Amino acid sequence: MKPIPAARRTNGVRYAIRDVVMAARTHASAGMNMLYLNIGDPIQFDFKTPPHILDAISASMNAGNTGYCPSEGTDEAVAAIAAESKRKGITNAHHIFVTTGASEAIEIALTALLDEGDELLVPSPGYPLYTALLSKLSAKGVAYQLDEANNWQPDVEDIARLITPATKAIVVINPNNPTGAITDIATLDKIIAVAKEHNLLLLSDEIYDKLTLDGEKMISLASRAADHPVVTFGGVAKCYLGPGLRVGWGVVSGATDMVRDYADAIGRLERARLCASHPAQAAVAAALEGPQDHITDMLAKLTVRRDRLMAGIDAIDGISCVPPKGAFYAFPRLHNVIDDNQFVLDLMAATGIVCVPGSGFGQAPNTAHLRFVVLPPENIIDRAMTRLGEFMARR
Repeated sequence: MKPIPAARRTNGVRYAIRDVVMAARTHASAGMNMLYLNIGDPIQFDFKTPPHILDAISASMNAGNTGYCPSEGTDEAVAAIAAESKRKGITNAHHIFVTTGASEAIEIALTALLDEGDELLVPSPGYPLYTALLSKLSAKGVAYQLDEANNWQPDVEDIARLITPATKAIVVINPNNPTGAITDIATLDKIIAVAKEHNLLLLSDEIYDKLTLDGEKMISLASRAADHPVVTFGGVAKCYLGPGLRVGWGVVSGATDMVRDYADAIGRLERARLCASHPAQAAVAAALEGPQDHITDMLAKLTVRRDRLMAGIDAIDGISCVPPKGAFYAFPRLHNVIDDNQFVLDLMAATGIVCVPGSGFGQAPNTAHLRFVVLPPENIIDRAMTRLGEFMARR
């Protein structure tokens, strides 16, 4: 029998955040002391899922909610997301669907939208899930630039310049992963104007919406878009410290006659995969309507750790960073470095620091970046910055 060939559509599937772990395992197995600043999982550090969320899931299981539920989500979860959407200023939600993490919501939304050869405008830098899914769908990702000199705001002129007859939608990640930038209102409004002019759907990834630092305010894109079609993504993974619970959602908003057919296609895809975890969906109402104290505590920790990371970077020659204002990432720039992939591997081999090359997220031509998470305790961040400084000095 001949070897089974893989589908060509998988050739472009890459996920730099986890790909780098393979090299880290090799060094760790050899006894090296590793400092993990690579993955955005708060539970791997000193953050815990709020007890009331776990209690809600446990109660749901004890109540016998282990069978199938409606494909779009339980009534309780959908109602909680609808109420949260209104609090965010989204007043015309047409369809809400609960998924196995926000990643599945994104995949369903893209699958319902894109045919082979269609184009999707994605931010660069941006979360690599989008480009991986586009490869799977045989569609094309077209990267628009975030302006590092302007606090990583989307370059709206670049967005407009890249639109073709094949373009179907624009993705906005706010707050952004990997830069930690928050898109300002003026830029959001300009993006909406471009989308209206070219009849494009907007996809707004707001999974970090409550994680804003320094008193910054994050405004939901759909709240500014009025009747223009938007799909807003959220979940319990980041703000509610439950990444392994795998509960996310999408909210389709806009004028009914503009989104009806698209929302119906999303519904067909939902039903084809049956439903997200029934008991885990109890986390939604518990998270959105329950105590929010952990967010205040989390922001206090993240602010201190962000500041420690920034102080460490500022003290090192050859690296600089736009201070992140949201999420829990920093995206420093390497000066006089050509290959950030090789830099990350060399850094790991010499120091045990595990981070992700900027090229895994996209970056402007002829630039090189790293992505750090600011989740580790201060002593880990301090140790990593000391080792990074020593490594840079030797180079």
